[in-house]
Amino acid sequence: MSKEQRFASVWDAIGDTPQQAASMRARSELMMALQSWVKISGKTQAEAAQLLGITQPRMSDLMRGKISLFSLDAMMDMATVAGLEPHVTIKKPKAPRKRSTEELAAA
Repeated sequence: MSKEQRFASVWDAIGDTPQQAASMRARSELMMALQSWVKISGKTQAEAAQLLGITQPRMSDLMRGKISLFSLDAMMDMATVAGLEPHVTIKKPKAPRKRSTEELAAA
């Protein structure tokens, strides 16, 4: 019988390291914000691409959610050019939960 693993987020589950998970989480948030900006602005992909300084095929990759093709730096730059105000939020880690004697005995 295998032990069931639980993860705080999908990014923690698919990332090989906590660093990769954090990067994917940030890139995902930026990508969704940029996708929303394009849709709300009413711009074509070609118009949005020109404004952001990328090619239309690259814009298509962004709109299709191909997250692995974009660095965090590139998306921060695009978001800023688009007039968005990206920022980084740092959270302190939660204190580890103390296990009860019943949980320890069952483990």
